[in-house]
Amino acid sequence: MKLHPFSVPYRVVDRGVRFGWAAVIGVAATSGGTFAEFWPFVLVGAVALAVLVLAYQYAYYQRFSYELAGDTLDIDSGVLSRREREIPLRRVQNVDVTRNVLQRALGIATLSVETAGGGSTEAKLECVSAEEAERLQTEIRRLKAGETADTEGEDMGDVLYELDDRSLLAYSFLSFDARVASGLAVLFPLLGPVIATLGFSDAASGLGAALLVFVVGVGALAVLLALWIASAAIRFVRFYGFRLRREGDDLRYERGLLKRYTGTIPLDKLQSVSLTENVLMRRVGYATLAVETAGYAPGDTPSGGSEAAVPFAPREDALALARTLEPFDEVAVERPPRRARRRYIGRYGILAGIVTASAFAASTLWGLPYWWLSLLLFPVAVAGGHYRWLHLGHAEGDEYAVTRGGFWSRSTTVVPYYRLQTVIESQSIFQRRWGLASVVYDTAGSRRLTGGDATAHDIEEETARSLVERAVNRLRATLGRQ
Repeated sequence: MKLHPFSVPYRVVDRGVRFGWAAVIGVAATSGGTFAEFWPFVLVGAVALAVLVLAYQYAYYQRFSYELAGDTLDIDSGVLSRREREIPLRRVQNVDVTRNVLQRALGIATLSVETAGGGSTEAKLECVSAEEAERLQTEIRRLKAGETADTEGEDMGDVLYELDDRSLLAYSFLSFDARVASGLAVLFPLLGPVIATLGFSDAASGLGAALLVFVVGVGALAVLLALWIASAAIRFVRFYGFRLRREGDDLRYERGLLKRYTGTIPLDKLQSVSLTENVLMRRVGYATLAVETAGYAPGDTPSGGSEAAVPFAPREDALALARTLEPFDEVAVERPPRRARRRYIGRYGILAGIVTASAFAASTLWGLPYWWLSLLLFPVAVAGGHYRWLHLGHAEGDEYAVTRGGFWSRSTTVVPYYRLQTVIESQSIFQRRWGLASVVYDTAGSRRLTGGDATAHDIEEETARSLVERAVNRLRATLGRQ
């Protein structure tokens, strides 16, 4: 089967917009404010590039074919070099369908197939008709589960959670996407020449030091407020119309305003469940429920976070839903010993000392004013060490282990013993000095690649050894019952 014919103009426009934006930024950043002198060359280059892109995309369309053949998805592609792939359906992890505004207008969609153990999309059909994407998504799920292909009277499943507009607005402003700060790297090259033409540096030289600090502080707050509003807008658009259903052994989600996502989370691949609360969410009693599936941690998928099973819900509701996915009882989380708190305070105190010494040296050498303000970092270090210790913890049940960590964004993770790959006791040279160790519960998810596995931090050495031994024994007992 072939892609939809509209895939050619869509891909041309999509690639053209991406390259055009990068070209505008590059020219504006390197032209020194003389962009007008380059526009004839830019125009000729753009036309030539458009012709080349159109020819390439047409050839791509002609040489791309796919087929759902029994237990495999076969894809043949390639313009300059051919590539033939057979993707076993048993390895398929997620099948996501995305539709942005232009795709919805054209009646097409992009289908992404992600496999267990991967770090990127295994196959992408860009673009097929919306009906074809829905058919492929349903058929792949049915074939994996060994169900019949009869789609008449299909049960859409029970709605587990739906994010209303009021909750979505609260979630948008109670969370912050740090990725929006990357926009500053784009704006600075463009705003630099403008700021220079305003003579800001000359005006600032006539201001008193205190007034200059005030102006800089107000500017920083304005930038922070703008980033927060931008983050809220992105969250609102991304999770608009969020709905979670359970269909057999899968969770099916829908979300997105401008770009609509639909996809599945296979529960048979579930590795752990996590309840995450940032500082603001904790104040109002809300949390995010995320799941980790084999090969992917929350937010790692190319779909951009499909494993956020519930982005924002009252903590008790999120906890109840988590127990339907992985049954576990309420457990008392045990904090690390108090000497771990002294360790954190000492660590942060050293950093505060380095900053203070650097500020004093800068004041001595270059006359930097108000170096003594850096002394305020020492009480901040004490508070930071205390709160880091306060929000750490671990617990264990007969069927699962529980870890907790993080202050600005605290995550409580439940790991079933039967999903463990390895249990690791780790101890740095600094931990040995304090008689502490950490226990890492490693699963088949991709968190292990980034050091994000569920970890019981800075517990007693003897406790760490006991946790490892009991986890291994319980894993063996669990596997013996299966």
